[in-house]
Amino acid sequence: MKNIKLLNKIAKVGTDIFDRTQYNVADDVENPDAIMVRSAAMHDMTFGPELKAIARCGAGVNNIPVDKCAEQGIVVFNTPGANANGVKELAICALLLAARDVVGGVNWANSLAGQENVAKLVEKGKSQFAGNELAGKTLGVIGLGAIGGMVANAAHNMGMKVIGYDPYVTVEGAWRLSRAVRKASSYDEVYAHADYISVHVPSTPETKGMFCEENFAKMNDGVRIINLSRADLVNADDMKAALASGKVKRYVVDFPTEETINVPGIVAIPHLGASTAESEDNCAVMAAHQLVEYLESGNIKNSVNFPNASMPHDGDARICIMHKNVQNMLAKISAIVSEEGLNIENMLNRSKGDYAYTIIEIIGDIPASVLEKLGTLDSIIKINVIK
Repeated sequence: MKNIKLLNKIAKVGTDIFDRTQYNVADDVENPDAIMVRSAAMHDMTFGPELKAIARCGAGVNNIPVDKCAEQGIVVFNTPGANANGVKELAICALLLAARDVVGGVNWANSLAGQENVAKLVEKGKSQFAGNELAGKTLGVIGLGAIGGMVANAAHNMGMKVIGYDPYVTVEGAWRLSRAVRKASSYDEVYAHADYISVHVPSTPETKGMFCEENFAKMNDGVRIINLSRADLVNADDMKAALASGKVKRYVVDFPTEETINVPGIVAIPHLGASTAESEDNCAVMAAHQLVEYLESGNIKNSVNFPNASMPHDGDARICIMHKNVQNMLAKISAIVSEEGLNIENMLNRSKGDYAYTIIEIIGDIPASVLEKLGTLDSIIKINVIK
């Protein structure tokens, strides 16, 4: 029986994926083989030797100590694209909120409660909340992955001109983009042409604080910025200064902080990007399937710290080895297996950055001596056996 620990409330449609004759799934299980998580902070957690995988029901993994997990041979999965439509729809809403002071207008209308002739007061005061239409304006999309690509296409369909930049765009992502989306050659090109900017990139050392005084100076006066990705992509002090000067007309953010609430020109949404029933279901289902595939066959898909690796489980057993991506490791592993006279049905080796993953499919039993010898090799992190 394998133990799956739930750190947050996970959609039942996802937890139902696990066969309860083989899995114990609950929030109070001990010594888990795998963990399913949404937003719970895990950086201060201690992981037992039984833990093989963590599945994040969502795309971002900032709440998970990814590097520590890699060092301990714990595969961290995310669910890219599962919540993309939900975030895309909120991005369209955010564009409209950036174009028109709908929030300010609603709050003002509510303040008229108890007064006479509300209809006349509305007609007299509504002009202070007038805005602009999106059609004909230029949207700059930074990050053209699953979400950014959908936002770019939707904005084009709404009559906007769209320019996008992503130095890491995949071939699949590029194929999904409308031919009408203009491909920029740099962030600066997006800054120079956009009336609106929507950012869809992860928080990394390269992207943190990318919206700052230096880059605001490269943008059009009155630019409107949408951030549904991470709060720290924007320097809050520089943003408030840009709003005060008029360089930025409005900033819509899905990650409110102490610095960005109750600030004129900032619309702070309480992290609703993926907060739809459909997104939560999709993420939970994808995460559960990834855990089942890994725990039962050793195959990896959508890991953020180990390489994708998959092959049919046709043999009697397989040895799954997490190790550092160093020279001659595959030769050393193969030599030990061969010395024991094992019949290798198939073998797969993949690497990602500093880490690598090797699957060896075996005909027959796996002697304990093989595992012992493999465990003595330098750079071996963890060995899992699947039968």
